[in-house]
Amino acid sequence: MNNNSVFIEKLRFVGLRPTKQRIRICEELFNRKETFHFTINELKELLLKKKNQKISQATVYNTVKAFKKKGYLKEISINSEKNYFDTNTSNHHHFFNESTNELIDLDDKNIDKIKIKKTLPGKKIKSIEVLIKIANNN
Repeated sequence: MNNNSVFIEKLRFVGLRPTKQRIRICEELFNRKETFHFTINELKELLLKKKNQKISQATVYNTVKAFKKKGYLKEISINSEKNYFDTNTSNHHHFFNESTNELIDLDDKNIDKIKIKKTLPGKKIKSIEVLIKIANNN
């Protein structure tokens, strides 16, 4: 099965029609060896630059949100105005470089066990993911 077939299946699974633009989005997101962190605007610009294809903000947004809803992407909230998406959907931690706006994976083995002392009635901890904000030394 070629990658386009895989992308078409993914798009159909999340309830989207596999248009040329959405297949290009899939190529950019899932046809890579390394984890990919991005904002909607960054993905849109990357598609324009690499594929020379202008795709509407709404198409990029709706496609990314559909993939997130079905578990193909993870959303990381940096603050109330900035959200990143991650192709690595496992539980893991991140550094966020405020100087460069770069999100960097941080493996569990690099953080000691985290102990949470407070609990909320009727709730259980689903996962613990740490976001460490860093900046350049100057």
